[in-house]
This record gives sequence, structure tokens and C-alpha cells, in this order.
Amino acid sequence: MTDSMSPERSTSSTTAPHGSAGQEEVQDKQVTVFDLLGGEPGIQRMVDRFYDLMDLEPVYTELRAAHGPELDRARQHLFWFLCGWTGGPDHFVERFGHPRLKARHMPFSIGIKERDQWVACMDQAMSEEGVPDALIERLNQSFMQTADWMRNR
Repeated sequence: MTDSMSPERSTSSTTAPHGSAGQEEVQDKQVTVFDLLGGEPGIQRMVDRFYDLMDLEPVYTELRAAHGPELDRARQHLFWFLCGWTGGPDHFVERFGHPRLKARHMPFSIGIKERDQWVACMDQAMSEEGVPDALIERLNQSFMQTADWMRNR
């Protein structure tokens, strides 16, 4: 599942043998952000760290309060969503249809502080999970654009 706010795909060239004479042909292979994050295991670690940080770091107090008493459902939904959003399996769409992010988040009070804490918490989670800096910067741009669009106050 991709949309205007999802990260772009990358293209890398690979060299593959072609023909019996050992000639080589360059083929383009799309490498997704999903691949760069380490697939499902990498995204799961990133999501787990994101929600763990919400509980551990006082700087994310308002963000944590917006999530209610338990995080299991939110943790699972974010994992499913990010898998598809980054170019992997569309787990969320298969279960719930179109994400309708803004509509699904309307019950929650999302202002500038919550937006900024969400992006900062995800930035910290990505950094701690070893996501390369260039990819963090790219994802932070998409996350900020999406989080700003979802503000409802």
C-alpha cells in the first residue's frame, strides 16, 4: 500500500550473469524501505522500541496519555500499517481496508505537542534500532508530514 505520504522506493542496480558466454546484464531491482528496515523483524523491533520508549521516557508523557492504558492493540496496528506503508505486505489493509488515518485518529486529541512527541519518539526508536541516518531523515520527513496532517486541534 502506498500513498502520497509513504516513503519512496529505491532502485539499485545488480549485475546478473546472462547467456552462456558469461556476459553480464545490469538489471534494476527495486529495494523498498521495508527491505532497508530489515523486513518484518526490523519493523517489529522498531515499533516495539517506539512503544517501550513511550512508557519509559517522561518527555513523551502527552503522547503516552493519548494512547490509553494499554498499548498492545496500537502496537499491533502500527506494525501492520508500517509493513505496507514501507512497501512490504499490506497486513493492515488486508484486515481493515484502507487505513483512513485521519478518520481513525479523530477520537484522539492530536495537537502540535503530540505530533512532535510522536515524531521524536519514532526518531529515537529508529536511532536506537540502528536505522541508517539517511533513512531516518527520509522517514522523519514522511512521518512529520503525516503527523501534521492528522492534527485535529
